Amino acid sequence: MSGRTRARTCPERTCVGCRERSAKVDLLRIVAIGDACVSDPRGTLPGRGAYVHPALVCLDQAVRRRAFTRALRAPGALDTKALRRHVERTTVADEATVTDKVTQ
Repeated sequence: MSGRTRARTCPERTCVGCRERSAKVDLLRIVAIGDACVSDPRGTLPGRGAYVHPALVCLDQAVRRRAFTRALRAPGALDTKALRRHVERTTVADEATVTDKVTQ
């Protein structure tokens, strides 16, 4: 053994919206259940997953490019309304947390 310690690397995934590589923990995993896209924040739902930044910009790009259908290998169009609501709630909650920290 050489005595060198190996630096731990975090797994990276590619956002299907903006196509940027990011750490897996910074992205939101999406799975197809039936004909709808469902968020999987814990990463435990079965099936093929796609990753997207939890931002409306990336979500809109992915929907416009039909990236979820391709990445999840779905036979038809997928409903993303519930996913959009989840991202909007998450974004609003994050902004409120940042505002609270700034005012304190």
